Amino acid sequence: MKQERIGDVIRQLPKVDLHVHLDGSVRPETVLAIAQLEGIELPAYDADALLPFMQVNDSCQSLTEYLSKFDFTTRFLQTGQALERVAYETVAQAAGHNCHYIEVRFAPQLHRRLGMTVEEAIHYVTQGLKRGEQQFGIQARAIGICMRNHSQAENFEVIEASAAYIGKGLAAVDLAGDEASYPPELFREVFARAHKLAIPVTIHAGEAAGAGNVYEAISNLGASRIGHGIRLQENPDILDMVLKQQIPLEMCPVSNIQTKAVAGWETYPIRDYYDRGLNVTVNTDNPSVSGTDITREYRILSEKFGFTAPELARIVMNGVEAAFLEDSNKQQLKKSCGEAIHALGIHL
Repeated sequence: MKQERIGDVIRQLPKVDLHVHLDGSVRPETVLAIAQLEGIELPAYDADALLPFMQVNDSCQSLTEYLSKFDFTTRFLQTGQALERVAYETVAQAAGHNCHYIEVRFAPQLHRRLGMTVEEAIHYVTQGLKRGEQQFGIQARAIGICMRNHSQAENFEVIEASAAYIGKGLAAVDLAGDEASYPPELFREVFARAHKLAIPVTIHAGEAAGAGNVYEAISNLGASRIGHGIRLQENPDILDMVLKQQIPLEMCPVSNIQTKAVAGWETYPIRDYYDRGLNVTVNTDNPSVSGTDITREYRILSEKFGFTAPELARIVMNGVEAAFLEDSNKQQLKKSCGEAIHALGIHL
């Protein structure tokens, strides 16, 4: 298929985004609006001039440097109105790229500087997602994040609050933050509580540290999906375990290059993982911080790794199957994506 034609197909392809962070999706225009509303001083008062404070470029050296951008964006997510607005806008951005389903993750404890409770933070995010669902006709769910640098008590609070919202807009819990400094074994008790409460779990692992973290996340934290998993290639035995169990990998190509999870595109393992039969999904991670969108992520797969239209469609359907969705809703998502793929003349 000619490059022009596959470009058209990618634009029209139905998509899902299972790994997108709320605080990595704040638009500079929204920062300006919230700052004016709340009286927050800014380093610049023009959307383009704000970008260096909230977006990385190719010179980013590490995950730690990448994460520093969130110190800026979270300043504008401290009220219910702001959380609701940005959740809604995240759905709007996804809908603009023909996403049929999106899971938006956020750490409730990061939004409490003005006294909001964990429960209130979850409430406002899920309300924003629901408003987006109604307006754009796509499905959206939230994922509550426990932070690696937070206390056990703070993370237990997130688990308990998340349990009350399962089936009411929130679909799972996650562990995120500085993976290299805080290995997953520190969080066994936190995620044991999640399992006791029957909350699905995804864990950031194999991004800034090795494949052993992926093993720990699956075997001892009970992860049914893995955020990133790039460094699985460092341990063939653990890779084989993930393959046999068909654990979905939430890969985020642009972000993974920026955080130096790999040295460059030539060593990015997505083609190898796909060809081996690993359960690969493709996601944006942080559209604003990374300067990306889901269409761009799929285009990179085509341009840099030679993925064909049927292969890209299979990756979409991998995401559909991996979605933390109730059965009836998942069947509806399968149907809508399958019909849209068929309408493009793609046969799986």
